[in-house]
Amino acid sequence: MAGCHACAALPPAKSNNTSSGTVRFTAEEFLTITSSAKDVQDLRCKLSPCEGIKRTVMSFLRCTRHLGIWRLRNRVQIETSAVLPQASSVCGFVRSKNTTANHARSEDYQFSTTQWRHMVIGVLAGTGAVLVYGIYRQQVQQAEPKSITELTSLTVSARDNEVKQTYPIFTRQDVTKHKTMAEGVWVTYKSGVYDITKFIDLHPGGKKIMLAAGGAIEPFWAMYAVHNQEHIYEMLEEYKIGELSPEDQKVATSDVSDPYGNEPLRHPVLKVNSLKPFNAEPPLEILSDNYLTPTEIFFKRNHLPVPEVDPKKFRLEIMGEGLKSIQLTLNDLKTKFTKHTVTATLQCAGNRRSEMNAVRQVKGLNWGMAAIGNARWTGVKLSDVLQYAGLPENTNAKHVQFEGLDKDVSGSPYGASISIRKALAKDGDVLLAYEMNGEDLSRDHGFPLRVVVPGVVGARNVKWLSKIIVSKEESKSHWQVNDYKGFSPSVDWDTVDFSTAPAIQELPIQSAITTPCNDDHIPADDGEVTVKGYAWSGGGQEVIRVDVSLDGGKTWQVAELTGEKQDEGQVWAWKLWQLTVPLPKGQKNVEIICKAVDNNYNVQPDTVAPIWNLRGVLNNSWSRVKVTIEPGSS
Repeated sequence: MAGCHACAALPPAKSNNTSSGTVRFTAEEFLTITSSAKDVQDLRCKLSPCEGIKRTVMSFLRCTRHLGIWRLRNRVQIETSAVLPQASSVCGFVRSKNTTANHARSEDYQFSTTQWRHMVIGVLAGTGAVLVYGIYRQQVQQAEPKSITELTSLTVSARDNEVKQTYPIFTRQDVTKHKTMAEGVWVTYKSGVYDITKFIDLHPGGKKIMLAAGGAIEPFWAMYAVHNQEHIYEMLEEYKIGELSPEDQKVATSDVSDPYGNEPLRHPVLKVNSLKPFNAEPPLEILSDNYLTPTEIFFKRNHLPVPEVDPKKFRLEIMGEGLKSIQLTLNDLKTKFTKHTVTATLQCAGNRRSEMNAVRQVKGLNWGMAAIGNARWTGVKLSDVLQYAGLPENTNAKHVQFEGLDKDVSGSPYGASISIRKALAKDGDVLLAYEMNGEDLSRDHGFPLRVVVPGVVGARNVKWLSKIIVSKEESKSHWQVNDYKGFSPSVDWDTVDFSTAPAIQELPIQSAITTPCNDDHIPADDGEVTVKGYAWSGGGQEVIRVDVSLDGGKTWQVAELTGEKQDEGQVWAWKLWQLTVPLPKGQKNVEIICKAVDNNYNVQPDTVAPIWNLRGVLNNSWSRVKVTIEPGSS
């Protein structure tokens, strides 16, 4: 080909070129052209006079760019012994076909007029380019060390004549950078990394899939068993973009020098309020999906490092007024006492504290509205255990104190106490629980044993229970004496006297909206909105009604309640509620409000300010959510 400097360097072909301008060469000949090319641009320049070849080569390279050929960073693995024979074989096939075509004068086999020319030369161009670039990158990789995050390899298999690609390698840190639609939504599954951005709008479960953005998807699939199907895995594979680095596939080893270095793994969906100690709550929009809150997303309130307890060595010590000191093993509790199960809601005293912070800053974790959960607890009654220990019916004791195995740096354990009346009441249902939702307690929830005091603030439900003390006095623990108490809005940290207020026990009536969420946008074309939430009252009182308003409290509608039927005075579990109502016409901004009423007609206060207190506890004001109605298509 006159004027082609690259082709001029080739030895003359054995067969003459035809007037149609066909090109014939072997793989070795093509490598002579490409061997000096440093990259795509250089290859483009070297082939520039040969427009037909250039177009074919560059077209092939563009098609293969998505395979990562031109983004190789650390190595390119080529089985060259398989490539060259295959390439030569292809060239032989090309010569044979082209010679036949010339003799037959048939345009079907002319490279200049059919797709054969571009396809075959493209294969040769791609093969040569991969070989050359692989050799080039291997030569310079020592001088240019790259991150593992873009490691790619390409293997040409001689056995099945297929090009097999292994994916780029990413770290978990890489994945966490992709949490939004703008940046792309990435998730991991086992060792794979997946870009599911284009699947978000197709997800049958709506945008709840965004909860997994930037992290592992397994915990969410574990919650929703419908994903455990082969076609789901196959669908996910279509979005695979890489593999996790070997380091990130391993579970990090604990740091024994850190008291928090051996903490249990937590569900990634949890909103973390503090890491050390660990305190977290689930996203509000999934809280009311289940009557029994899944253990993995049940709010976690820890005051100290989570202890690691050997159940075989565990001993529960019982002592105090009017009884003999005894020790019980976990097996003793499971075999010597009648097993009882109670469905009960636990709520942190600081639930909804963030709303108090919006009025005036308080001290404490910035809890949202999800520091509450409902579970089925199984264990033995505290009253049975105290009776077994010899507690007389006419005891002079006033309190039952509890101590946990979680301790501070001085060795002092977390502690709390409840009244003896509550502890011994036949309808009090106080449990020494060893199961939660049908399984052994998790470490975060008190394994192997905890106290469950239905109807009472979470702070008295001591986890990792190690000691029970029957006493005339309440616990001297900091968390009983100098915390978890309510005060007037006028009291500040200069004037507060914790000794003047009783410790919180039974909690007041409570309700909250879980969906829609604050600042949600609702299309006007929907015509209606479904409002969901939870409602609960302490002390075993039953929620009998939840009222919902979409006009700032001017008018109200009654929501539908769902939940288990429990005996009067022993209604320990929450009620879930929902209401579907038409969207207000002509309004862009809507405030949705809910309030609950219990069977003693206790109601929630309408605003936060009158019940504000310096510790930010006991917030049970009306729950308010502001949403925007997007204009409709009409």
